[in-house]
Amino acid sequence: MPALYVMIPAALLLVGVAIYIFFWAVDSGQYDDLDGPAHSVLFDDQDPNHLAGVDEANRAEQPPKDPPHA
Repeated sequence: MPALYVMIPAALLLVGVAIYIFFWAVDSGQYDDLDGPAHSVLFDDQDPNHLAGVDEANRAEQPPKDPPHA
């Protein structure tokens, strides 16, 4: 029974801290844009045209060069 005198206030304190952190996250804008980070993985900001992939595709479209004669 004496453990309850410690555990109940500790649990209430833990719930209070969790609620405070939740409201802090909401107020600071953590949940404003839920889809943006998921879509930003798909697009590279530094190379918007994906030039490496374009170069590779262009090389694949070119006819193969004649093999060297032995």
